[in-house]
Amino acid sequence: MFFKEKTGRYYIFIIIFAFLVGALFLLNLSLGSVPVPLKEVYRVVLHQPVDNTTFQAVIWKIRLPRSLATLFGGAALATGGLLLQIFFRNPIVGPYVLGISSGATLLVALVMLTSLSVGLTIHPFALSMAAFLGALLVMILVLAVANRVRNVVTLLVVGLMMGYLCSAVSSILIALAEKEKVHGFVLWTLGSFSGFTWDELVVLMGLSGPLLLCSLLLCKPLNAFLLGEDYARSMGVNIRCFRVAIVMLASALAGLVTAFAGPVAFIGLAVPHMARLSLGTSDNRALLPATILLGATVASLCDLVARMALSPVELPISAITSFFGAPIVIGLLLKRRTAL
Repeated sequence: MFFKEKTGRYYIFIIIFAFLVGALFLLNLSLGSVPVPLKEVYRVVLHQPVDNTTFQAVIWKIRLPRSLATLFGGAALATGGLLLQIFFRNPIVGPYVLGISSGATLLVALVMLTSLSVGLTIHPFALSMAAFLGALLVMILVLAVANRVRNVVTLLVVGLMMGYLCSAVSSILIALAEKEKVHGFVLWTLGSFSGFTWDELVVLMGLSGPLLLCSLLLCKPLNAFLLGEDYARSMGVNIRCFRVAIVMLASALAGLVTAFAGPVAFIGLAVPHMARLSLGTSDNRALLPATILLGATVASLCDLVARMALSPVELPISAITSFFGAPIVIGLLLKRRTAL
């Protein structure tokens, strides 16, 4: 069902979740091991004088970059998942299905677990760059395949096989590595938005922003593609370029987030379902903006729960996203079985 009949529901959705994003953003700045009153949060963010300089340091150096990274990361993963679900016409496809996460994990494993890191203190930004390079290499291989095959199922299988190969090599490296190094590597694979610096945030925002904008510009071709390749071709869509663009956008969005936050489960798989079923439409002119907003909301909420549920111990965000997300998606799918 396309969107002409759903305008009211769409605007209500946007208003509600825009409010939730703002509220969660403020809560993420306020709550933590050092509670900061909301009044002080406003003062710090607006560069007004504050009595407690600790509040200023905590917000500017730790919580503000983390909160912004969570918003952009959630939006990027959700968008990547939606693009691939449309491309493969498969509701259980997520942004990591093409092996992007496994490629990033393999390069991080090489840096953290092998002799490359002997006697060296590994800078977090170096790990991020290694992860992004691994994701980029897998993306290039997937693009090469996408340029040669017409069948999307073949591309999906190739992506899965690449993921298995990368995971196999990573497992071998884990088996041969020292226990101390394995511990640090496992923590990275759990995924977390903690420890974001302003330099990393600038890279994340500077790259994910244009990628999200490019995704929004593809709304009309995506709608045409929903009705079949022949129809899209009759509407002037260059299918070959379109396929490459979708794979490139989805892979870049997923790889970028994985590079800085590690693998973050569920968001790219489930948020598009939540947006689609909430709006009752498959029109990407509405669905893409809603998915971006809902992805930011879900990531921000899960990050808050991960920090506060057992404070001062921080839980892996992937555990929280899966724990909350799976029942929600199952419930939505059971409630509206015919929506997809």
